[in-house]
Amino acid sequence: MYLKKGKQGLLVLVLLFCNFIFMHAQELPLVPVSKQKVLLNTTYTSIPIYKINPSIDSLIGRKSDQDLIAAVYHTDWNTKLFNCYKKTSEAVFPITLDFQDSTFAAPVSHKMVITSRYGWRRGRGHCGIDVDLQTGDEVRTLLAGKVRFAKYRRGHGNTVVVRHANGLETVYAHLTEFLVQENEEVAKGQVIGTGGVTGNARGSHLHLEVRYKGESIHPEYLFAFDSTNAIRAPHTVVTKKWSTPSLHKSRKKSSIVLATEKDVVERETPQQIYVVKKGDTLYDIAHRYDLEVSEICKKNALKHNAILNIGQKIMLN
Repeated sequence: MYLKKGKQGLLVLVLLFCNFIFMHAQELPLVPVSKQKVLLNTTYTSIPIYKINPSIDSLIGRKSDQDLIAAVYHTDWNTKLFNCYKKTSEAVFPITLDFQDSTFAAPVSHKMVITSRYGWRRGRGHCGIDVDLQTGDEVRTLLAGKVRFAKYRRGHGNTVVVRHANGLETVYAHLTEFLVQENEEVAKGQVIGTGGVTGNARGSHLHLEVRYKGESIHPEYLFAFDSTNAIRAPHTVVTKKWSTPSLHKSRKKSSIVLATEKDVVERETPQQIYVVKKGDTLYDIAHRYDLEVSEICKKNALKHNAILNIGQKIMLN
């Protein structure tokens, strides 16, 4: 079939145009594949994703912290019992504690004088420190937290227990007056009561304890009760040694050496304690365990002619 002259001319023009395009396309520089990838990467990294990620991470972090703190103030929370921890939730050693603050608030407004320390005292463990004060002096909480217990307890008298965000609890005993109530949130240094002599107290003083899941911890191991009011470390490892009063003396300041993550194996000799029975004397106990009477007296802060009471505990090593 033959095309007319007009159509033949149009076809020739189309063919010439296509040939022109093909020839010039060969002259254009081709971009290598590797350079194409670079261009693509440059294009995507220009999107300011880096400005978004930090804000997302911080939001997640705050939410996580809030969840953890909420759990601390919910788990084993009991306003009726001084020690509300069950065997299933008792502390496991070594205990690790993290502090957000570098300092704590002094529990009294005047210069602190410790009259009795954490340790062995009169045949039993003294699980806190005694701070001198006058009846009616203000007592302040060491750290911010929430009041878990605020009522009279035998021995301790009027007692306030404050739980803190890291799970630690501080105990303030022998108070005259309560100035906070259970489930109340308190700030660091807030006045929670006034000092006194309620309970089993020999003169007005504040009995201050530090506890974690029912276990007492030597207060001076965590807090420097001096003019610095310093928390000794932001991350603290507590071994069994610093939670055993019989390994310390209430009349002598313990030498504080902070444990590290590597120091998790207890190296102390297991404490041997003898419970006094009817008819026991210091001489009998010393002879039975191949010890000198002077050794027992020194370890237990006793006189050679001390009268022993049935049930009294005597440290032997």
